[in-house]
Parts: sequence; C-alpha cells; structure tokens
Amino acid sequence: MGKERLAQLEYSEFQSAMLDEDKRRRKAAKIIAVLGHFLGTGRSLDGLTVADIGCSAGFIADELAAAGARHTFGVDIDVPGLRKAAERFGGRVTFVCADGTALPFPDGSVDVLVFNHIYEHVVDPDAIMAELHRVLADDGVLYLGLGNRLGVMEPHYKLPFLSYLPPALADRYVRLSGRADHYYERYRTRKGLRRMVRGFHVHDYTFPVLATPERFAGGELFPGPAGRLARAVLGATPRPVLRALLPVVPTYLWVATKSGRGPGGPVLPQPPDPVRSL
Repeated sequence: MGKERLAQLEYSEFQSAMLDEDKRRRKAAKIIAVLGHFLGTGRSLDGLTVADIGCSAGFIADELAAAGARHTFGVDIDVPGLRKAAERFGGRVTFVCADGTALPFPDGSVDVLVFNHIYEHVVDPDAIMAELHRVLADDGVLYLGLGNRLGVMEPHYKLPFLSYLPPALADRYVRLSGRADHYYERYRTRKGLRRMVRGFHVHDYTFPVLATPERFAGGELFPGPAGRLARAVLGATPRPVLRALLPVVPTYLWVATKSGRGPGGPVLPQPPDPVRSL
C-alpha cells in the first residue's frame, strides 16, 4: 500500500452495510428527525435544497427527498453505488460523481448538507469541511455523524481498541483477525473533531437522541427492558456527569451552522449543548 493515502473508490462493492436498505433508511429517519428539530419543522424539509455527501447507493438521499426537499442531490465517488442509486431513485434525486473537496455547487447554495460517518474514509477531511462551509447557505444547516477514535469498539471491523492504534499496528490487528488486509479508516478524538469543525457553530445532539430515541426515530438504539432502563438513566443523569463522559462516547451527532442560529424545536429533557470549536 505504501504511505500514500488513496481515495476509497467503489466503497459499496466491499462494504455491504452500504447496501443494507433497512438500516440505511433507519439512519435517514434519525437524521431527518434531528434536522427537523433543529430547524423547528418537525420532520419536514419542505422547499429546501439538500445534499447527501457520501451518498453511495442513495437510500438516505431518497429519504431526504421524501421529506419534502425541493431539490435533492447525492454526491459520491462510489460509481457502482451511484449507478444503483440513479437506477432506483434518479426520478427525484440528482446523483453526481464528485469529490467532496470540489463540490459542484455554487457558494452558499445548499440549505441542508448531510455528512454522515464519512470523514474517517476520506483522504483530507479538513479540505472537505472547508468545501462544505463554502456551499452551505448562510442560514443553512450541516448534519454531522462523527465516529470517535476513543470509542472502544471499532464499528467497521467490530474489534475493540482498533482505532486507538497507530496505522502499522492497526494493520497487523485486522490481518490477525482475518477481517481485512489493511485498516484504512482514520478517526479523530473529540478534540480533533472540534478542531475539524472550526469556522462552524455546532450543537451536539448526541445525548438528546440517546435520552429520547423515540423522538428521533432511534428506538433501535435501546430495545427491550434494558433499553427502557438505559433511557431512564440517561434522561435523569445530571448534565455535568454526561459532559464528563463525552470524550469516550463512540459516536457524536452534531448540527453545524455558519450563522450561529440555535435549535428551533421544543425543549428536550436533555437539550443539545453548544460545542466549542478549536
């Protein structure tokens, strides 16, 4: 492989999760619920121009269109995924093969951007964030699903502490496990992610979604009696205790803006906190 970090082309061809329609649509429902709460529109994106960056086979983009978006775009470098997406959803979503560092949109032209669990797969996340900032409308919103390097269980290979390791050791770990020849993903800590979103104003929806998953279409996060207990504990836990846990939370759900606007939805038991960028 050498030291050069190359783009992951045709990702859907070797990552079957991208073709799991039920799971992708559940993720979309959560994304739309979070966006709707922040925008104060319920679960509606009526009249907005929306783009899913890293759309692959297009399931999330299709749900964004179904939520009422006026124009919906799906952007990726995954040509097989885009081909599948266009065949199924091309009637209401425009799919574009483009790199995230050179998005095919004018400055300030997109009302809602979705960048969901993509940054660890790209060559230059900071360049993509700058490009997202360029195309986002002044009063627009950017949804960010962000994996944390300090999450104990690595989500792609289900190996504990994999993302903690330097690249050479991580490669050896996945080879010894028999799950891959090379560990491509590069995660950042919460501090690194705060640095990555510099230039944006950010609100953290991680604990609001965990504490009230039924409001955010996240019921599958905590199923059964154990789930009900977990929701009750999260809902009652003092905010300072939750904030102390943030460095090791495996996934962050953030909404970013250029304007500094705040959430427009109803008050939540665990409200979204501002995130100070670095």
